[in-house]
Amino acid sequence: MIVSARVLVATLLAGVLLVSRAEEADFLPAEQRAEDFAGFCRFVEEEYAYFDLKATDWKRACRSYASEAAAAKDRAAYVELLERALGELYDHHAHLGTHTARSYRLVPTNSDLFATWSRGRAVLSEIRRGSGAERAGLAPGMEVVAIDGEPIETVVARIAPKFLSRDDPAARDWALRVALAGRRDRQATTLLIRTDDRLREVELVSAVSEPTSMLSHRVVGTVGAVFIHNSLGQEALVQAFDRALADLATTRALVIDLRDTPSGGNSSVARGLMGRFVERTLPYQRHELVAEFRATGIRRVWVEYVSPRAPAVLKPVVVLVGPWTGSMGEGLAIGLNATRGAPVLGRPMAHLLGANGETVLPHSKIVVRVPNEKLFHVDGTPREAFVPCPVASSGPASPAADPELDAAIELASRMSRQKSPPACARRTQPASSTVAR
Repeated sequence: MIVSARVLVATLLAGVLLVSRAEEADFLPAEQRAEDFAGFCRFVEEEYAYFDLKATDWKRACRSYASEAAAAKDRAAYVELLERALGELYDHHAHLGTHTARSYRLVPTNSDLFATWSRGRAVLSEIRRGSGAERAGLAPGMEVVAIDGEPIETVVARIAPKFLSRDDPAARDWALRVALAGRRDRQATTLLIRTDDRLREVELVSAVSEPTSMLSHRVVGTVGAVFIHNSLGQEALVQAFDRALADLATTRALVIDLRDTPSGGNSSVARGLMGRFVERTLPYQRHELVAEFRATGIRRVWVEYVSPRAPAVLKPVVVLVGPWTGSMGEGLAIGLNATRGAPVLGRPMAHLLGANGETVLPHSKIVVRVPNEKLFHVDGTPREAFVPCPVASSGPASPAADPELDAAIELASRMSRQKSPPACARRTQPASSTVAR
């Protein structure tokens, strides 16, 4: 039997339409979408620990987005709705456990660039080492004028929170960083960059890849350097770390490089690593569960401890951090500072707020994660306010050069010859200070 092309195309289109309608019908009825969204709003309202730092009008946001939940006919539209609602917190640590092809990439895990607004200009502030952005020649101080031919102000306005009780520059900085991270369905993004009053287009190819190993290590003179490769969530890292310490046993000091830990991890792994550097159980981090205070008026605060794991390594330790040191990476940095007085060198960390709690929406089974515990250095400084010792700039350097690592190794070597650490070893920012995020 011969079938005409017109009939064949019509049959195929009808099939696609039937599949599309089936997907809509199989997703969730309107009542269950509404119930899930109400549960989402309730979870954030009750559990999110940092409303005191935000200008978010969460109740008003939920009232507005609730009407869109009924119109989200498929899962992708529903996920994008939840993402926009969660964006009202302008918190890089708050996220869903799922995404769509159109979802923006996570910051800092999947981002190559950090930027801030300065006098109305979107100015690059940090470039990820070894990234596609670095290879494209982008550098701090350059201005982003447009993304894919659209003015940067327009792109950011579309992403920025819509329901704030007051103006907060941090909200626009958050949206700018999300915009630069880009959507998952776009492998390449074209940026219009202004440098010294000259405009040029730069094609930015997302090249963030999974590390091939959990860590690496090497000896530089008398100092051993251990590089953690975004693996603080892998239990096997503890054994790999032990093997690295054994290989570096003859060194006189250590540098722990946490500049590539943007995805955080879990505290059992961090405590496993820190346990090699203490001889007795010591406090390393303070927690506060804000939801309990909201519910009862009584504060719940506790301190988490690290216990020793033999054999103890008591040689001097220096920690190296940067903008892609996130969450548990930040916790490990302040923990080594608290337990060993280890100097923390480098650039400001990712400032990811708190420890995440999660819920699973009952009908869609979508996982929602928001910071529900505030975290502090044991001296009371909020983790996000911890300030590393700066490394003096020696001017422009080639991508192959690493002045921060050189400075950390030099400090570790100097500490191995002296009994007391430098004055900056315990520098923190006052708890009341405002930190840009």
